[in-house]
Amino acid sequence: MAESACEAIDPRVKRTRDLLQQALGKLLESTEFEKISVQDITDEATVNRATFYAHYPDKFALFECMVASKFNQLLEDRGVTFNGTCASALHHIALGVCDYLAQMPGVECERQRQMEPHLESAVITVVRHMILDGVRQHPPPSGDSPEVIASIISWAIFGAAKEWVRTPDRVASEEIAATVVRLIGPILGT
Repeated sequence: MAESACEAIDPRVKRTRDLLQQALGKLLESTEFEKISVQDITDEATVNRATFYAHYPDKFALFECMVASKFNQLLEDRGVTFNGTCASALHHIALGVCDYLAQMPGVECERQRQMEPHLESAVITVVRHMILDGVRQHPPPSGDSPEVIASIISWAIFGAAKEWVRTPDRVASEEIAATVVRLIGPILGT
């Protein structure tokens, strides 16, 4: 498959992938990820297993693409961009991660262990890409590698949001986002 499993140029491919992602999303509303099979997904999407495997190697790859797509959409809907210098953009990215994790079923109680590393990977990849684009536009005064900086910041944002979502009687997401910016801002010189 020449195209990324998450991005499709051909409208038919995009439609099929959207259908599979929607089917998985619908199943997750009522069933734990561990209990969902590829057959369940294909039945819900009304496609056959061969079609599924033509687009995704397994349900984990489908899940990662679904998460990345939905998280990207959340950030896009909020108009979040990062040019490497804006602390308020970092705040909105951190807030977006908190809000996204808070609405994911099973994240707060560690109930769905199979999906956790895939959720983590998808969200961190989106955040890292956004941060890396900004850091490349405006390298920080430290002269450190943009790739390393983007990795540190994306993991810090995700880690803080993950800890926050699992904390009973947690503070408001705005407050944890402000804490994240205060702690990682110096890395960028903001």
